[in-house]
Amino acid sequence: MRIRDLRPLVAAEAFAIVNLGFLAVDVWLAHSTNRFERPVEWLPVGFSIAAPLLLLIRARIVGFLVGWTSVLVGVAGMVFHLQSHFFEEQTIRNLVYTAPFIAPLAYTGIGLLLILDRMVDADSVEWAQWVVFLALGGFAGNFVLSLADHAQNGFFNRAEWVPVVAAAAGVGFLLLAALRPADALLRRVTLWLLAAEILIGMAGFLLHLRADFARPGESLFSRLLYGAPVFAPLLFANLSLLAGIGMWGMVLSCSHGHHSPNRPEARERREEHHSRRSSRDIS
Repeated sequence: MRIRDLRPLVAAEAFAIVNLGFLAVDVWLAHSTNRFERPVEWLPVGFSIAAPLLLLIRARIVGFLVGWTSVLVGVAGMVFHLQSHFFEEQTIRNLVYTAPFIAPLAYTGIGLLLILDRMVDADSVEWAQWVVFLALGGFAGNFVLSLADHAQNGFFNRAEWVPVVAAAAGVGFLLLAALRPADALLRRVTLWLLAAEILIGMAGFLLHLRADFARPGESLFSRLLYGAPVFAPLLFANLSLLAGIGMWGMVLSCSHGHHSPNRPEARERREEHHSRRSSRDIS
């Protein structure tokens, strides 16, 4: 495929496939801290390996299957993580020091993206708004993760407040962007913010890596395993890419005059889109 033929839908599907594959590494590393104490902890690793391969089949029903399974894996993972301590005694301390309960919802977000790609016309502004809204949800989760993770050491370094503020800013601006897709100035400001979020994520990755190299440990692997989570700050860059895909979709839909979902042309496009997909499924 040539670069000029690339469309937001293709980028969104590639985003989902790459992220599902990477989660196999991330979850394996996270669950290695307790040496996969429970066999069920292997489930997300296996799913993350199989899901990208299944999505390459490019069948709509397979995409739905992977999407809904991903949603269930994420919700189940959140419940399992909370059961580690928080459900035994509902305190702020147990919420902070329990397994990161928000982290498994990454599967839920990716699953919803896959479902969205197969239910809403990717050329419509509604699709772009939902993609931005999913990125917003990711930033909300990142806000909680940043706050809980850095609270474990009492925000020893003042710079640890930066990701908390950045995540909150991401939530606010993406909410406005999702509600006002035709506002060109707001889109430009939001895109600049997303660029800053990427830089913050990269800086956090380097700071976490430096901290892990400096901490005592028998091996580099053990320092990475039990030290600051090196991949966590990259979530800022990852979510910014997803939001950027949604903003790209907004620009295209607004330039084609599809910014109002209730216009007759927009309704006709949706009906044609669903009819085309239904015909493809039957064949």
